[in-house]
Amino acid sequence: MATITGLIRVMERAARKAGGRLRRDFGEIEHLQVSRKGPADFVSKADQNSERTLYDELLKARPDWGFVLEEAGIIEGDPDKPRWIIDPLDGTSNFLHGIPHFAISIAVQEPKPGGGGWGEVTAGVIYQPITDETFWAEKSRGAWLHDGRLRVSARSRLQEALISTGVPFAGHGDFQEWTRIFAAIGPQVAGIRRFGAASLDLAWLAAGRYDGFWESGLNDWDTAAGCLIVREAGGFVSDFRGRSQPIHSTQILAANDALHSRLHKLLAGALR
Repeated sequence: MATITGLIRVMERAARKAGGRLRRDFGEIEHLQVSRKGPADFVSKADQNSERTLYDELLKARPDWGFVLEEAGIIEGDPDKPRWIIDPLDGTSNFLHGIPHFAISIAVQEPKPGGGGWGEVTAGVIYQPITDETFWAEKSRGAWLHDGRLRVSARSRLQEALISTGVPFAGHGDFQEWTRIFAAIGPQVAGIRRFGAASLDLAWLAAGRYDGFWESGLNDWDTAAGCLIVREAGGFVSDFRGRSQPIHSTQILAANDALHSRLHKLLAGALR
């Protein structure tokens, strides 16, 4: 059984408080005030309310930490202290269309020793309000669903693997790149899924529900917590060239050891 630290309790408490508001708003979708933020990219009052709740709760707990927020942007804190990276509602389009598949993602990123930017992600929480599932990890302490240990799947055969991805849509993503990757991977695997919330794709990969994941054109708040959770569940995360960084968002390929190498070979071949 996991020993939950004070930091994870702070993160989960904030996520649950914001998640309760999202559940209430989800039940009254037709009343939400929605405005366009860009092509096919919506921001709702629910999004803003969730972010404000998370900000208030986390600021109260760690008043000298900075923030990277999807809606409000970067809020500087003490440069020698960690910062929060937050997606208050990953899966906004699902939410606005009444599809119960969305999440809150919170990550903790440490400053690089000696200054000069930001380094490792050391804690992450992904909370799915509708199913009341909390996926979490701390560096070197494993990945967990509530108090149950998470492990990536042990599948090593592509033809048995279920892969998740994000499909480009209006104003977002590279259709040509995605089509080439899909054409290389699709015929080799048991199935490909697109559920519309990258944080949950990564959490489900860590839980063994998916066997692999690829996407490009994301943001740090979409993947910061998920990258850590997958790694702490025994998985591998890289960009499309196979290079590893603390956070992958511009390009991300994640899977267990055996499948990561096989998927990377297919993906790299498709992009030559």
